[in-house]
Amino acid sequence: MTGMGVVGAGLAVIGVGLGIGKIGGSAMEGIARQPEATDKIQTAMIIAAALVEGVGLFAIASTFWA
Repeated sequence: MTGMGVVGAGLAVIGVGLGIGKIGGSAMEGIARQPEATDKIQTAMIIAAALVEGVGLFAIASTFWA
């Protein structure tokens, strides 16, 4: 892995961390506003977090090929 690959992997990890943090924070805010919608919000949060994580893993894997 070259120097730029390391930088790319680091940026991918930072982006995934920020994205999942934003998803979690927004979900908690939504649950606080509408507690009766907790199940739907949690399901959507888990799906969105999994998609963000998948994109992050793809980005990190692509730095190994670059």
